[in-house]
Amino acid sequence: MIFLDFEAPVASLYERLQKVKEISQTEKVDLQSAIADLEKKIEAAKHKVYKNLSPWQRVQLSRHPERPYTLFYLKNMCENFTELYGDRLFGDDKAIVGGFGNLDGQTVMFIGHQKGKDTKSRQYRNFGMANPEGYRKALRLMKMAEKFDKPIVCFMDTPGAYPGIEAEERGQAEAIARNMYEMAQLKVPIICIVIGEGASGGAIGIGLGDRIAMLENTWYSVISPESCSSILWRSWDHKEKAADQLKLTATDMKELGLIDEIIPEPLGGAHNDPIITVKTVKSYIKQQLAYLMPIEPKVLVKKRIRKFGAMGKVEIVN
Repeated sequence: MIFLDFEAPVASLYERLQKVKEISQTEKVDLQSAIADLEKKIEAAKHKVYKNLSPWQRVQLSRHPERPYTLFYLKNMCENFTELYGDRLFGDDKAIVGGFGNLDGQTVMFIGHQKGKDTKSRQYRNFGMANPEGYRKALRLMKMAEKFDKPIVCFMDTPGAYPGIEAEERGQAEAIARNMYEMAQLKVPIICIVIGEGASGGAIGIGLGDRIAMLENTWYSVISPESCSSILWRSWDHKEKAADQLKLTATDMKELGLIDEIIPEPLGGAHNDPIITVKTVKSYIKQQLAYLMPIEPKVLVKKRIRKFGAMGKVEIVN
């Protein structure tokens, strides 16, 4: 297991547990009582460490390299997931994946950012940073779902849209804006879930829906803490302060009325028990689809537009 800096108390106990288990196996010694004692201490340490996480610590958990990504959810949640490729204009962006999947008898269009698990796959997936063709592929698949009257589920997990000059030349801003415009008017239910990082336009490009949810240890903001720190203080040294001021955690977003639900994670984060996390997310999706599917398309669109139109506050000062 990979432990983050603030998880040091848990890491040291876990290391001791592994050594005791190794001695028990190699020396054929019964150390079950010692193992049980260490497991209890690990559980207590986890509760203490994760009880009051700071915004920056949640940002770190959202980026954990062992955290489940979109394809893991689809593999363990769906039957017969069929990935679809290309935007029919330029190419296929590997940072965004999508296709039809069977969710306990219900056909759903799944779309999401996909990061990599190692150096090679991260480069292949461009670290989850989509180019314009990724957002155009996503929109093509959404339109296909609307054509066949199938609901859409989007998984957001990106450090941001790709900022390279070639992306700007191919219309990055227009692609994201077009997706938001079109998603507001799609006549099928849309559920959007932040499963990791929800950075700026990179996330909102597939993030406008009837239900917006965040996993417990994720973040959603117009800018990352590091970028905010570098703009305000000309250094990344204040990233923790920036994370606190940005109000980017799931709790903050819920209090601000920008999301509908916080989906709980296993103690220590989604990576500690990915299968349980998948089951929890699947249950949430099924629950929301059961509510949204019977709603008339015109009513659905009207509610969606009203939902996002009501976000934010305006104060007129004379």
